[in-house]
Amino acid sequence: MSINFSFNSKFKVVEYEKNMNKGFMVVFDGSNGAGKTTVIKSVETYLLSKGFDVLLTREPGGTPIGEKIREIILDPATPEMSFMTELMLFGAGRAQHIQEKLIPALSEGKIVISDRFDAATYSFQHFARGIDINTINKINDLALSGFSPNMNIVLDLDPEEGLKRVQSRGEGLDRLEDEKAEFLARARNGYLKQAEQNPSKFEVIDASQSKEKVLQDVIQVIDELLSKHN
Repeated sequence: MSINFSFNSKFKVVEYEKNMNKGFMVVFDGSNGAGKTTVIKSVETYLLSKGFDVLLTREPGGTPIGEKIREIILDPATPEMSFMTELMLFGAGRAQHIQEKLIPALSEGKIVISDRFDAATYSFQHFARGIDINTINKINDLALSGFSPNMNIVLDLDPEEGLKRVQSRGEGLDRLEDEKAEFLARARNGYLKQAEQNPSKFEVIDASQSKEKVLQDVIQVIDELLSKHN
């Protein structure tokens, strides 16, 4: 993976070569309510115990600009947002995220763990929203500029079960969580399709298992990544 930015920027962009150091990026994704937050915190604790420098981040979000974009995207009070606006907002936040936070962290040898990334765009905006794949690629390619995470771990769960878990927390639903079950099912299918098409970059974990078994399966994937990058 080689990144070369040619545009002007307020930031001093660090070119990142995959083999420059031992930093790598893992994305946790999948159904809402599948337990991403719990798993991510457990993986962070595991990596810190082994002496690694870990950066936790998320999309949408991850930077001050990205967090403002997140508020706009997920605000349930804006149901009138067009699909194209939503897609471009995700792209804008991702471009900032990569330049401001991800490349510098990886170049310093950190292990980056992100709650969602570009696979979510394909699942939600293409498979669920139905936006043409060529349009998705154009926006995402502009944002990524060749950047790619090392591994996507998909916590797979039936959307209806995931929704029950989210509702049981007693929190309000965001704009995407409040979509119909059919929408969430299409998004889930999008993750599984991506994993099927790119098995070297995706691992699917059955999130309906016990928390202990889910974490055990995830740690196995993390250990395999560590063995490749050490």
